[in-house]
Amino acid sequence: MKQKIFLTAIFAVTLVISGCTQESQNKIGRALNNWTGTNGILEVYAGGNVVKRFMEIDKLSTAIGTGNDAARPYRFGYGFLDANLNNVIDDNEKKKVYFEFSDYSTPYIFFEDPQ
Repeated sequence: MKQKIFLTAIFAVTLVISGCTQESQNKIGRALNNWTGTNGILEVYAGGNVVKRFMEIDKLSTAIGTGNDAARPYRFGYGFLDANLNNVIDDNEKKKVYFEFSDYSTPYIFFEDPQ
C-alpha cells in the first residue's frame, strides 16, 4: 500500500513538473540548488590564465531591478577569494566576500576587499 502511494506521488510530481514552462522548471531547479547548496567555484580568465578564483559559492544570482523586476545585466554571489590561486582556502582567506560579474561584452568582475 505504501509503495502504491509513493509511486502515485512520484507520478503526480512528474506530471506537474512536465506541465510547467521551461522557466518554471529552471526556477524549481534553482530552488533545489539553493536548498541543497552547490559548493561551486568561479574562475576568471584573462589571456588564457586564471586571474581570480572564488570558492565554495552557494549560488550565483541574477540581479533584479528594484522598480521594474527586470533582470539586470550582471550576476552576483558570495564566496571565498582564493588570493594565491592554490585551490585551497587558507587561514588568511577565511572571509566570504561579495562579487559580481558583467553580462556585457566588456568583461569585468567586481569583488569585495577581503581585508
